[in-house]
This record gives sequence, C-alpha cells and structure tokens, in this order.
Amino acid sequence: MSSLSRRTFLRGVGVSMALPWLESRAVWGDPPKPGQPPAAPTRLAVLFSGNGFHGKEWWAKGEGKTLEFGKVLEPLAPFKEKTCLISGLYNHEATKGNIHSSQTGNLLSGAPLSAGGEIKSGTSFDQVIADHAGAGTKVPSLVLACEPANASVHKNYSMLYSSHISWSSPTTPTPLELYPALAFDRLFKDGAAKGDKSVLDAVLADAKDFGGTLSANDKRKLDEYLNSVRDVEKRLDRANQKGELQGWKPTLDKPNLPRPKDGVPQDIAEHMRLMADIVVLAFQTDATRVVSLKLNNDHSSLRFPHLKVDYMIHHLLSHSDTPDWLKVNQFFTEQVAYIAKKLDGIQEGERTALDNTAMLFLSSMMTGGHNNDQLPVVLVGGGGGRIRGGRVIDYRKKDNRQVCRLYLSLMDKFGVRPKGGFGDAKEPLNEV
Repeated sequence: MSSLSRRTFLRGVGVSMALPWLESRAVWGDPPKPGQPPAAPTRLAVLFSGNGFHGKEWWAKGEGKTLEFGKVLEPLAPFKEKTCLISGLYNHEATKGNIHSSQTGNLLSGAPLSAGGEIKSGTSFDQVIADHAGAGTKVPSLVLACEPANASVHKNYSMLYSSHISWSSPTTPTPLELYPALAFDRLFKDGAAKGDKSVLDAVLADAKDFGGTLSANDKRKLDEYLNSVRDVEKRLDRANQKGELQGWKPTLDKPNLPRPKDGVPQDIAEHMRLMADIVVLAFQTDATRVVSLKLNNDHSSLRFPHLKVDYMIHHLLSHSDTPDWLKVNQFFTEQVAYIAKKLDGIQEGERTALDNTAMLFLSSMMTGGHNNDQLPVVLVGGGGGRIRGGRVIDYRKKDNRQVCRLYLSLMDKFGVRPKGGFGDAKEPLNEV
C-alpha cells in the first residue's frame, strides 16, 4: 500500500487538501506505535540566491547561544541554535568556466557541463532525494522560482544553466513554477480549472465533520492551518493588483493595460513572500517533502524598488560591496528567516516543522566577482533531529572539501546512499 493511500484528505468537488500533522489522529504515513504519536517526515528545502553575497559581511563565529553573524546573515539570528554556517566547500567542475552559467548549472550535482549549444549537466541531489522521499506524496518535488529562465547563450554556455539549479536528469532541467497561483493549485487542486472557487470553500463541509473527531489541541491546530490557507488565497488575489515592476526596466513606468489576474506578481517582495508561504504550506500538509526555491537567476536582472534599489539590476549591483548590495543580500536572507519562523511555529510532536527540515541556503559564488574557490553555504533546521545547529564548520584548510560531500550527508538523512558516491564525492561530511 502506498504512503499516499494511507493519507487523510479533506475533499470537495475537484479538490483535495492534505491535512497537517495531528497528535490525536494518524493522518499521514504508518499508524503510530502503541503509546507514541505518528512521526513527522523529514523535509528538504533548497533556497538559491544568484551572484553571491557581500564579501565582508558573510561570516559567523562562536557556537550555540553565543553564535554571531555578519550582517548578511543577521536575519537568521533568532535561529542561531538551529543554524550551521559551512565554510570552504567548493564545486570543482564550476571553476572551469568561471562565468555565471558554468558556475550554476551543476551547483547541486557537481557534474561536468556541456558547452557549444548542447545542454548537459547532471541530476541534482534534490531530485535524487525526491525520487526516494517523494514517491508517496501528492507532489514528489516542488520547484519554484521568482525570476523567469533565460534561454540565451553567454560565452558558449547556455544561460539555462544560470536559470536552473534543479535537474531531473542530465539533460532535463526541472520545470520552474513561476506563478504562485499555479504552485498553490498543484498542492491542493485535482486538475481544477482557473477561476474555480476557493480551495478552502470547497472543503469546509468535510473539515467541519472531521473537526468533530479531534482533540481540543488538534481542533485549534486545524483551525490555524485552515486560516493560513485562507490568508494565502486572499494574498494571491491581491498580488496582481499592484503596479510596481521589477527586473528589466520597460519604456513605460507603469502598465498601460490591465494586468492578467493569473500573472506573475509585479511586486518582487510579495512574489517571494507568497512563494515562501507556499513552501511552508507544502511541508505543513505533506503535499511534498522536497522543495527548491530559486529566489533569482545567477546573472539576475531583478531590481528592488521596495528597497529603493531600482537604479541597477542585481547582477551589476553584485560587483560592488555597497550598502545597497548589503541591503539586497539581507532581503534575500529575510526570506529564509521567514520560512524558518513559520516552520518553527508548527509543532509536530516533540519537534517543530523546522526541526524536521533541512533548509539549505547557498549561491554558486562567494561574491559577485565570480570567486567560487569556496561557496557560501548555510543549513537551517534539524533535518529530523539529525543535524546539530549553532555551529560554524570550517573546511577551508582541509582536503576533500567538495560541496557534493554535503549533498551525500543530506541524502543520508533521507536514507538515500548512492553507490559509488555522488558527483565528485565518495563519502559524506562526517560533521554534518
């Protein structure tokens, strides 16, 4: 019997909504052992920010409660005891081209890249995990993005490499979901057409009946969950009503036609925040256990008017260590901290959803100067009780510092142990 067939859903016409973890009902997975609540699953989230970070402000020092962060990572301070900064890891294959596309297309695989018009990388480690952990979930892997893919060519390498971190096979970048509304539909709707009524409205009758079978704590948890779904639905409706534009600057300073209802949110801050909420909902409902969120492309064209940093695109701004560059870096880290806060507020037995998640935040270069002799890498969350936070792990002066060793360590948390290693790594990092 598959895991999916052992799950409990709220159902309506054309809609199914998976339930959150509950202490009084085994709504996911195997029945609990006598006297024990059902165990929540381990999840993986990979968040990517292109073009590196502020060279002087990406650091951490100390341990546990005394852990200190540089300004780029300051938004993660509330979670210092659940955060690991890992220094010195690098991707050998990415050092060969030394341009954005050749540094990003194999970031999560360590595979050699093909140039000259051919598209070939390697299956990324998140998809390896998804093949194992996603088999019993509604969506095996959710691949989200806040900036469209770029199909041009730069110095003999396809810019698709700069636009995709997740690869389903060596020749297939995993399709990006850029539209929050469609990502939301994937989690909750069963082939429902655009314009259908609210997902929540469709299942309220079933939710009322189900709520009568729960403990007081679980009734409160179910109400909180349903309210969070309603909040995302309302914000999705509002997101397309704003006129603030980001990315490439058009000849008009505001749209001269009504914006399509189901388009990409024009406010980059709202776009990222909606995607962050969808990550949380996806994990909270166990609709998926593997998510990647590409906040922007490497060689990104995003602008940030809400930060008053709209005079220069992200890529060009990254070639400086200005206060505005730091401000943009912190904005990206704030998205990670926002997801961490929401997950940490979801109790799943003795742990929180953050304790049951391994959230990897990284870029394909340390700074906008293309230096990738070491990569900026942070882990947030407990990985199902298998990752100890509050640490700085430094590999800068050690041998065998391949970033693929980290991926082997994360795969191991999911019971995935590839024969012969992964990428250019043969063994995991023992410290992670």
